[in-house]
Amino acid sequence: MITLGELFAWLLVGLAIAWFWRGHGVRERALLFARQHCKEAGVQLLDGNVALKGWRIIQDGKGQKRLARLYNFEFTVTSHERLSGTVAMFGRFLAKIEMQAYPMPDSSESGDAAVVEHCTPPQKPTSENNVIELQHWQKNNKRSD
Repeated sequence: MITLGELFAWLLVGLAIAWFWRGHGVRERALLFARQHCKEAGVQLLDGNVALKGWRIIQDGKGQKRLARLYNFEFTVTSHERLSGTVAMFGRFLAKIEMQAYPMPDSSESGDAAVVEHCTPPQKPTSENNVIELQHWQKNNKRSD
């Protein structure tokens, strides 16, 4: 005969197996989302993998708190430094992707059209603006030694 304690232990083992089975493939989906996001952002995903960082309770789109798996990945913009990012997954669904701040590549390197900057001519200091040129201030505040 099976005792109540043995039944409870087998139930816990079965629940653990079901939980891992349900989560099967989540890492691969997180990698797919990280690849897509890096491609859209114009950066390069390094090492072609994501690593489980842990579990965290975060808010979903409806404002409810849910348990999410967090995966880390690394990417580069300049090929000289490794930057990090995080993919949060609610089961098999994407919760959010966060990336470390990174410098935007120069448009001359990527072959895109040059960015046009609109410059305004320098203004003479008036009471309306608070910027005073150093030479103008020195000329007006010259002290005799």
